[in-house]
Amino acid sequence: MSTSGGGGGTRSGRAAAVAAGPGEPSAETIRTGGEEVFSVLAERYRHELRVHVYRMLGSFTDAEDLVQETLLKAWRRREGFEGRSTFRAWLYRIATNTALDFLDGPARHREVALAVDSAGSAASAALAEVTWLQPYPDELLDLAAPGHGEPHTAAVARETVELAFLAAIQHLPPRQRAVLILRDIAGWPARETADTLGMSIASVKSALQRARTTLRDHLPERRADWGAATEPSAAERAVLQRYMAASRDADLSALALLLREDVRQAMPPHHLIFDGRAAVLDLWRPVLEGDGAWGEWRSVAYAVNRQPAAVNYVRRPGEDVFTAVNADVLRIEDGLIAEITTFDPGLLPGVPPTLALVPGATPPPP
Repeated sequence: MSTSGGGGGTRSGRAAAVAAGPGEPSAETIRTGGEEVFSVLAERYRHELRVHVYRMLGSFTDAEDLVQETLLKAWRRREGFEGRSTFRAWLYRIATNTALDFLDGPARHREVALAVDSAGSAASAALAEVTWLQPYPDELLDLAAPGHGEPHTAAVARETVELAFLAAIQHLPPRQRAVLILRDIAGWPARETADTLGMSIASVKSALQRARTTLRDHLPERRADWGAATEPSAAERAVLQRYMAASRDADLSALALLLREDVRQAMPPHHLIFDGRAAVLDLWRPVLEGDGAWGEWRSVAYAVNRQPAAVNYVRRPGEDVFTAVNADVLRIEDGLIAEITTFDPGLLPGVPPTLALVPGATPPPP
């Protein structure tokens, strides 16, 4: 079965009609409509299923693989679809259990790693402990956004895709994680959640209560104050511009003014945390200043997980181009940077590995 979502070719009349209408397909259509019809119906949900699985796993790469596996499983099991739930809910059930199987597999088992701070002491920091955490570009989150007035807005609500939240829920046992996502994010009833996970309603309620308690222990203290915005605010984008200018100008004083005193920087997949403004500045100082400085810096604004981000490029002495070296994702509170999560820029689709810029020029917008 082809479920790549690509274009090309001429659809059959029946498949074209299915693609044109957003209505819920009948069970008979799912079972007997053929590969092309099924593929068209399933592809409607690929992007939101990827976000759902991403929440379960914390890894964008693994989420892409498991969504493909989910759609293939659904095709093979189509004759068992009886229409007792919506087609969308049926796909979510398959995706959720595919993710649970992945997490239970001995070859793919993940342990939250103990974080250490820059001095080598143990540190409690969800972002540093979840070594497999990967960013999710906003341009792809937009593809999962529901249409106006549709009920599943939470599919891409900011507070459910921010890195701090994603890292925190990875501390939950897989089944508790699934219960929390289905009940508190997807908004499923307890009965439907229980049926999906093969649990009793009582055990679902108990798992949800335990998950919420654990989550509070791993989220930042002011997590409850964050809004449900779906993109960085103008104020956050202004802080990002100042942040990029500070690296471009190698201005540690300007950077210090942007950082909260208790700022933290993490660098998945490394489980090292730089805790506090002084530690973060000590990290930056040798790459921006002195004989060991990496070179001339340029940054391009980006957005991942509904947070402001910058892809950073360096032109080292003697080189003609700027090479991407990392991507910084910012969490901003009250106009100051509270967290910096640094990733390999290769994890971001569409980011050019080099920029050929005239020295001092401003990079083009992304």
